[in-house]
This record gives sequence, C-alpha cells and structure tokens, in this order.
Amino acid sequence: MLTSLLMQPLKLKFAVLVTVVLVWAAGSVAAATTNFMAAADFSHLKFFEDQGKKYREAGQIQDGLQILKQHGLNCVRLRIFTSSTAQAQGGVMNAYNYTNNLAYNLPLAVRVKQAGLLFALDFHYSDTWADPGNQATPSAWTNLAFPQLVQQMRAYNSNTIAAFKAVGALPDYVQIGNEITSGMLFTNGLVSGDGGASWSRLGQLMTNAIQGIRDAAGTNMPKVIVHIDRGGDWAKTMWFFDNLNAQGVAYDIIGESYYPFFHGSLTNLNLCLSNAAVRYGKPIVIAETAFPSTNTFPISWTNNGASLYGFPPTPAGQVSFIAALARIIKSVPNQLGVGVFYWGTEYQAASGVNEAGYNTASFFDGGGNVLPVADAVGGMAAPLVIKPSLLGLSNLQLQWPFSGAAAALMTSTGLVPLTAWSPVSNPVQITGTVFTITLPVTNNSRFYRLQAN
Repeated sequence: MLTSLLMQPLKLKFAVLVTVVLVWAAGSVAAATTNFMAAADFSHLKFFEDQGKKYREAGQIQDGLQILKQHGLNCVRLRIFTSSTAQAQGGVMNAYNYTNNLAYNLPLAVRVKQAGLLFALDFHYSDTWADPGNQATPSAWTNLAFPQLVQQMRAYNSNTIAAFKAVGALPDYVQIGNEITSGMLFTNGLVSGDGGASWSRLGQLMTNAIQGIRDAAGTNMPKVIVHIDRGGDWAKTMWFFDNLNAQGVAYDIIGESYYPFFHGSLTNLNLCLSNAAVRYGKPIVIAETAFPSTNTFPISWTNNGASLYGFPPTPAGQVSFIAALARIIKSVPNQLGVGVFYWGTEYQAASGVNEAGYNTASFFDGGGNVLPVADAVGGMAAPLVIKPSLLGLSNLQLQWPFSGAAAALMTSTGLVPLTAWSPVSNPVQITGTVFTITLPVTNNSRFYRLQAN
C-alpha cells in the first residue's frame, strides 16, 4: 500500500505530517534541526581523567566529549576560576576546588571545539566556587578600590577572551558570573534592597565585564547569559531582573538554576519561566539542573530515599525528570525557552574527593558507562522526527524525540485547513528516551502532525 510522508511549516518553524493508508507505514521524515542548546557542564573532565576515570560507550572507552556528541548534545560549558597554579596544588581536594583556571581551560576548550560542540564559558570571578552565598573577590584583587575593580573586570575579561580566541576556542556563550542572585565580588558587588548604590555597583561591574569581552571578541561577540539560582521562585527572579535591567546591563539570555531537591516543584519552575518570558521578552535557559540515578545520593535530595515529585532515583527516573523538564522549557511563551544545561555531567566517584553527591546524578554510572539520560538531554535538540511503525496489523506506533515535548499530536482524514485538525486523545508515554503513542489502524486514510501548544 502507498504511504505519503509530507512536511509542512507551522508556527514552530516546522511540523511533521504522516499519512497512513490502510495498514502500511514506512520510513521517517526529518524536519529542520532546532536551535536549542542541549548542554552539559563538563568542567571537571580533565580533573577526573587525571584521577584515572574513564568514560565508556557500550563498555568501550571513548573521549567523554565524543560520547556527548554521539548522544545528541551540542554545547559544553566550562567554568573558569581566577585561581593560581599554586592554589590548585597540595592534594586532590585543592585540585578539585581550584583547578578550573585559564591554564586548565584553554586545552579543554580546544577539545570542545574540535569535537564540533558549542562552547559556553562560565566566569565565576573568584578563585574557587561562586554561588549565591559565596562570591569571594579574587585574592589578587582584594586591595583594589572600587574604580580599580571596575577597570580590572574589563581587563580580566578582555585578556581571558583573547586567550581563548588565540587558540581557536572563542566561546559561543559567556556567563557573567555564576548564580549571582546576591551579586558578585563581595562585598563591592553585593546587592541588597531595591535599586540604590549596591545595584549601581553591580551594574558597573557587569557592564565592564561585557565590554571587556567585546573588546577581545570584536564582531564575533558571544551571547551573554546572566545566571541566577531561582528557577522555582518567580518573586525573587522578578526582583533581581527588574533591578538589573534598571542598570542598563546589555545581556542576551536569562539563566536559571533548577534542582528539584533545592528549588521546589516543576509547577513553580513553569510559573517562573513563563512569567519571565512574558515580562522580559528574552530567551531563557535552565543554566543548571541534575537528578540522581541511584539511591546513594544525599538522602535529602529525594524525600528521604523515596521519589521526588514522582521521579524515582533510577536511570529511568532521570529520563522521566528530563522529559518533564523538556515539556516546561519547550512550552515557554513565544518559543523563548532555548536550552538546558545539565550540571555535573562528567562526575564519577573519586577517592578523596567530596563531590557532594553529584556523582550519583551524572551522565555516567559507577563504571563510567553512559546512562540513558544522555539521550534524553540530547533529544531536546534533536530534529523533530515522527517515526511510524506497525505493531502487528492492528496498531500504529508513532514516536518522536524530546524536542517535541510541548507539541500536541493532531490528526485529520485529509490535508484540510489546520483549524480542521483535531487532537489525538490517546495517552503519550515515554519509551526509552522518546515519546510514544499507539493508535488503532483503520480503513480510512489519516494524517498526523505535531503542533505547538
């Protein structure tokens, strides 16, 4: 029997149409690729390699970056500290906490680019980890008066970007600080209240950081991400970006951390991202997220060992969490949800290293074998393909990747106007790392397409 496979544009740039005549279906149709960032923070890759850790695909040792690419990821983030070589010496925990400096990152960034991946650089503006409660000014900058600190931000960012550019690894994205909900470079850049002098200082620091990047990057300016840690907190998100925008900081993308064990329910995340898109009209990424695949994680992460928000700490639970996350980021108003960065992707348990449990939430199991979660995250950037197959002679199965997480399956008996199509009511399930729906085969020709919600 004849099968017609057609493709027709919709408001999401594309849709896939499958016509099924009687009981025959064949092939699949690939639509245009997405511009979505399916991204991994892989900052400690070289550190774990130096600890003897291996990364495996089907039991075979491979370059971890190539494994990411093979599973559909398209972007890697690397954090950068202002630490010295001396700070990163003196034991494995010193290396863990201070190694991510410029000398460490330059060859790793080259590897990222050579792997054919986009490169996001995460400036921490500190000798070690920066987060909402820890934004220590670099030790070499502590004696600078504020006007000098502003100048230093421009010079440091310019010199850093120039160094990456010189080795052929100019970032595609830059984060001006990491989880800067409370500001940066404490206490000069610590913010409080609404507006006022503290926000003016933060604005000056960030504006000069961005100008330094522009000085070095020239016409190939990376996209600028501003990253806070309030994915489940719309009130705090609005407080931060309202005050930041009042300073005229020229950024491109809003970034939010969202860990379900820290930041509340997915309902809260959906509210926050949707409101931010409407209020600010800027692209949004989930700049950090993770979920455990085993029950050896910190016990507080998943309700004392039970499932958290319905997701169990198993490889399948990881995938289900990513599917739910995909539905939210893909349904952000005006298609402004543009990426997800999974954090601690490269982690493996290493002797003498306190990893705060993130080795239980990585892309790799205890033996270094890649887990299904890699396909789930990579699937968010996959070309939207409906793959039809027959189950016996009575059922048609349609499958599509997580890039279609927010789309509704529609059907009609002919190529009628889009308003005449009706939604398919059969339940959509997760099969492995794709969405699956099973439909009865009838004697009538039917067309199917995916439509944005």
